[in-house]
Amino acid sequence: MDERILHIRMLGGFSLSKDDRQIDDGENRSRKVWLLLAYMIYNRRNVIPQDELIGLLWGEEERSSNPLNALKTVFHRVRSMLNQLEPSVGHTMIVRKGGNYAWNTNLPIELDVERFSELCQAGDAARDEDGRLDHRLQALALYQGDFLEKLSAEPWVVPIAAYYHNVYVRTVLEVLPLLRERNRLEESTALARAALKVEPYNEILYQHLMRDLVALGEHKTAAAVYDEMSELLFSNFGIMPSDETRVLYRSAVQTINERAVSLNVLREQLQEQHDEPGALICDYDFFKLLYQAEARAVSRNGNAVHIALLSVRSGLDKELSKRSLDRAIENLRDQIRTNLRRGDVAARCSVSQYILLLPQANYENSCLACRRIIKSFSRQYPHSPAQLHYSVQPLEPAI
Repeated sequence: MDERILHIRMLGGFSLSKDDRQIDDGENRSRKVWLLLAYMIYNRRNVIPQDELIGLLWGEEERSSNPLNALKTVFHRVRSMLNQLEPSVGHTMIVRKGGNYAWNTNLPIELDVERFSELCQAGDAARDEDGRLDHRLQALALYQGDFLEKLSAEPWVVPIAAYYHNVYVRTVLEVLPLLRERNRLEESTALARAALKVEPYNEILYQHLMRDLVALGEHKTAAAVYDEMSELLFSNFGIMPSDETRVLYRSAVQTINERAVSLNVLREQLQEQHDEPGALICDYDFFKLLYQAEARAVSRNGNAVHIALLSVRSGLDKELSKRSLDRAIENLRDQIRTNLRRGDVAARCSVSQYILLLPQANYENSCLACRRIIKSFSRQYPHSPAQLHYSVQPLEPAI
């Protein structure tokens, strides 16, 4: 790092460093001071009118009787802060031009957002795959978070942050397969985890991470990643992982023995780790497999099997809040487990519903089981704003 150059970071935290001195937005200073400084640096090739800066800092707020003096006061604070990098440098960095303000472009600086863009463009232009990968990895290393995170609500920041965010995610998705092809799986998993901190709802990133973890033999970690993603998508959007992601999950939880084993060993592996009473609660993906197996059995033996749907709804005119819904669905899970038989199976199938598989139960008994759960829920949580509703249908035999 050239110590004579002013190094400026805007991706994630906002900081300026020169020689061995640094100032950053983690320090307890006015938001307007950092906002003005960021705007001057990012627009440093322009002379900025005073009225534009006054609008930036105060917007539609009630302004002081003398907004020009108020602006000068903020500039004084900005320059005083810059002087911590070098005595009197604040007046050198920010200059007046015809009553307006400008950043002194004669001073050498290195701005991370510009370097990020340069490296991404170099990666796109590289003729060989190794060159593309190298430039893109350098670019991604600079991305420590979205553009000016602490100023993310500012109107001028929003489109810029969205642009760099999208470039980052696109570049990550281009790099991950290249790392996997070169068997650089540790780097790939580290990159996917870093990207998920920036883009936590991107299912494709989760797929890359799970695939690499399985390739590394970290099956339990891959399954935990799936559980984390599934809960995140459920709680925030009420959706379930895609079929492709569920296939990866099944691959992660498969237990394959490297050598031939005895039936006794297999029986021990198949047993439940924790012998809990009540119904078996499983993921919806596994519920589907159990349902399909039961449908095949019914087509052969003709036994009575029913499925039931328990739904959480609001007892009031307005919808349940997310917090109330989450609490109700968690409490419902406990009531299902404790009020059904050990041979019964349940899975959460939507953000507000559980589906039940009730073997060897006719329609009347299945309805009784649902009413027992609802009665127990109401008795256990009398002040809950949630109401439970159920429907029961026979399981259709496999054709």
